[in-house]
Amino acid sequence: MRNRNTVEFAVSGQYALFSDILTRAGGEKSSYHIPTYEALKGVLQSVFWKPTIIWIVDDVRVMNQIRFARKGIRPIKYNGGNELAYYTYLADVHYQVRAHFEWNMNRPELAHDRNENKYHNMAKRMIERGGRRDIFLGTRECQGYVEPCIFGQGEGAYDNSGTIPYSLMEHGLTYADEAVCEEDKGKLTLRLWSPRMENGVIHFIRPEECSIKRHIREMEIKSFGDGNFIGSKEFEGGEFDGLDE
Repeated sequence: MRNRNTVEFAVSGQYALFSDILTRAGGEKSSYHIPTYEALKGVLQSVFWKPTIIWIVDDVRVMNQIRFARKGIRPIKYNGGNELAYYTYLADVHYQVRAHFEWNMNRPELAHDRNENKYHNMAKRMIERGGRRDIFLGTRECQGYVEPCIFGQGEGAYDNSGTIPYSLMEHGLTYADEAVCEEDKGKLTLRLWSPRMENGVIHFIRPEECSIKRHIREMEIKSFGDGNFIGSKEFEGGEFDGLDE
């Protein structure tokens, strides 16, 4: 079902690295075949973010054929210096994304800032401008580019591929200030799921619907009250001054 404040956009790039969590510990990262919910949410937050809202990613459509590229890099070691590692990236990626936002009910101090029409229009303008901040596809070295689109328009590489199931993979992280389930309140939670691609489209389940999860650590919610968040005034004098209304 399409929500009233839905946004649709295309994001593309030369490379992407939606790293499989099982490969991170060894130092040689390998990408999932498809983008994670958390990575696409990160793209949306780079396009437009306010603590008043939470982006919900509804669907992603894979437009280009899934291809990999293996590159040797020299990452910085935790104890200093460099080491040689091989990363497996996705190559020539192009996705269509459909998402909407909801109010962050864990922030009652920002209830006065809930203006759906204003934020929906601002989000659409930021998509047209390519985002407020740099767009990354999974990791910083993978630059992405955002532009408006109509979800489902155009020919995709997997439009007639039927159902392609994927094994257990990362869905995303639930931070304390976005937790919906009572057991996740006050914690940082890792979510897992098993997605399916239907004719090139992946329909994401909501974060609170993920039944496989693990609590990583305790986490407090940073308050935006007491004068440390003043809404649009924080952006006055900048590039987007005057766009809030």
